[in-house]
Amino acid sequence: MDSSILIIVLSLAVLISYGFDLFSSRFKIPSVLLLLALGMLTRQATDYFSVRVPYLDTILPTLGTLGLILIVLEGGLDLELHGERLGVLRRTLLASLLSIIGGTLLMAGTLYLLLNDTFYHCLIAALPFSIISSAVANASVTNLSDGKQDFVVYESAFAGILGIMAYNFLLLSRDSVLGAVWFFARDTLVMALISLACCFLLLYLISRINHRIKFLPIISVLFLVYALAEINHLSSLLLILIFGLFLNNTELFIRGTLSRILKNDLFEKELDQLKNLTAEGAFVVRTFFFLIFGYIAVPSELIDTDALIVSALFVFIIITWRWLTLRITYPSAARPLLWIAPRGLITILLYLNIPENLRLVGFREGIPMLVVVMSSLVMIGGAVRGQRLNNE
Repeated sequence: MDSSILIIVLSLAVLISYGFDLFSSRFKIPSVLLLLALGMLTRQATDYFSVRVPYLDTILPTLGTLGLILIVLEGGLDLELHGERLGVLRRTLLASLLSIIGGTLLMAGTLYLLLNDTFYHCLIAALPFSIISSAVANASVTNLSDGKQDFVVYESAFAGILGIMAYNFLLLSRDSVLGAVWFFARDTLVMALISLACCFLLLYLISRINHRIKFLPIISVLFLVYALAEINHLSSLLLILIFGLFLNNTELFIRGTLSRILKNDLFEKELDQLKNLTAEGAFVVRTFFFLIFGYIAVPSELIDTDALIVSALFVFIIITWRWLTLRITYPSAARPLLWIAPRGLITILLYLNIPENLRLVGFREGIPMLVVVMSSLVMIGGAVRGQRLNNE
């Protein structure tokens, strides 16, 4: 493909995605659905003109991993650990835990009854569907009060982080649960110590680098340490989370002499720049991830009867369990927040990363996209219904 044409295609993709984002904020239609639809339409166009797009199966997991890192970093940079936030932190942490544990068990039980496979394989297949999408959920709560917005932002941030850690733990527990507990605790402790050391080093670099290009090298260091930790089977995302929390809550960790050494007068402004860079990077990565995922989707898998039934059951379980979770953790906001339970990039990426020997026999490949679409449509329907009730 000619380089000029490739530049035009990539630029148009970003601009169209930005337009979708503006459209989404105005009409409350998740941009994820529009990107998936655009990807599927693009596939029809390239097939019609006999154009072949190579390496997509390799590019998609890489984009997903980059998106995962940026989402966790973005979540860490959003979490404030101040005293006045302790109430919402406890509430959202409990909500996230209940959502992941209960949702995974219920969906795994459903799969166990429907398919002839082990319950462990059912757990592995179900867990990705218990994780709420922070990008889609956060974009849908702009019309809610600050308290409800904070709940969704913190809940989705915790859900992504806890869900990924639970997924890694399940993979470790393949042979022995006790062994998995030991390895998980050991790796988490080692990674926490490495993360703290990296945090102090990177904060020092932020305060001392005067070059106009500052944050891309620092983010590259994060990616490098993440990849090295991943190769050594450590909890690599813990580094990203701790770094985000560390930077957004430096007043809790850096005081006195350390504050004068590791922080400068422009730190808050520079932190805002890092947040903007992370958000824009995550936006670009999500754009191409969902475009490619829509492009490689097989239409026949999306109209498969079994896939539609299982997807509908999953969404029913998600909403029903969310109602129970909200009744426990935030009863006063159960009605407006009930429908805000979309699935997105983390769900798809974790499902795609399930090792081949742990794949659930009989599980349809179209289910991840169908659950993403159905949960988003349910969220749209809930928002429309809520708006009508408020106008009456």
